[in-house]
Amino acid sequence: MSLPRATPVREVTSLSVPPDTLVPWPHVADLMGGWPDSLTVGVYDGTGPAPADLSEVRLYVLPYAKGPETVRLAGRMPKLEVVQSLSAGVDALLPHVPPGVTVCNGRGLHDASVAEHVVGLILAAQRELPRWVRDQAEDRWRPHFTRSLAGSRVLLLGYGSIGAAVEARLLPFETTVRRVASRPRPTESVHGVDELPDLLPDTDILVSTLPLTAETTGLLDARLLAALPDDALVVNVGRGGTIDTAALLAETGSGRLRAALDVMDPEPPPPGHPLWSTPNVLITPHVGGGSATFYPRAERLIAEQLRRFAAGEPLLNQVTRPA
Repeated sequence: MSLPRATPVREVTSLSVPPDTLVPWPHVADLMGGWPDSLTVGVYDGTGPAPADLSEVRLYVLPYAKGPETVRLAGRMPKLEVVQSLSAGVDALLPHVPPGVTVCNGRGLHDASVAEHVVGLILAAQRELPRWVRDQAEDRWRPHFTRSLAGSRVLLLGYGSIGAAVEARLLPFETTVRRVASRPRPTESVHGVDELPDLLPDTDILVSTLPLTAETTGLLDARLLAALPDDALVVNVGRGGTIDTAALLAETGSGRLRAALDVMDPEPPPPGHPLWSTPNVLITPHVGGGSATFYPRAERLIAEQLRRFAAGEPLLNQVTRPA
């Protein structure tokens, strides 16, 4: 994924000694008034060759959306203490990080961007924007009434910071929103996931921001999808593996349900896969977090983490790794 920036980035800094800290952008130094004196900072944005000598790296900030090779670099860092991901989900990262290494995620960096994308997907599906785009391309004028977002009953599955950002944007559209998380939080009006069979029949739009864990893999299966009412919209911006693709295709292929997916399983779908051609499925290529709002937030997080690391203070967004 390539996101616009006003200032170009350098791939690797020129250092006379191996870096003990590796970050993706030199601009972070501007936020800090220069790099901390106690750190030797290298810059690698995930394009071109990585620094040759990574033997001293203790803190590695992963380049964003640059592919698995940047993750595998952790294996060349024998002194690694901390890996900072700029993604909210780290399920694909954890198997590549040695035990004992602290993993921090990008919680909060993508809230605004993903929430905007959710609203865009919902409006595109409810107001049939893909149809109007196709009609324009073929010089056709075929007006008709469409569904609406106003008055819809929305269920937010995986209610956290992104879910809260989605909720804040949906409420002004005159929607009714219900929150669901892995466990109930009654003081926050959050239902538990075990209540889904009772909640789904009264849901017009299901928005999933679930991470991929042992508990969420295939959670939205044929039984739960069947609990949704006819013509309900399933929006997934979490992880593709949380929905049973075969069950979703059965429901959308029959015309009973609709789907708007920024993530899917498999991802990307191979040529000829029915996800591409099922009429009731709208696909975007995992770009929910990829907007201009990401960069300033990410730079501020990296600057704060470097400050804390240099000062020996607890880091933000530490992930509890499974045993």
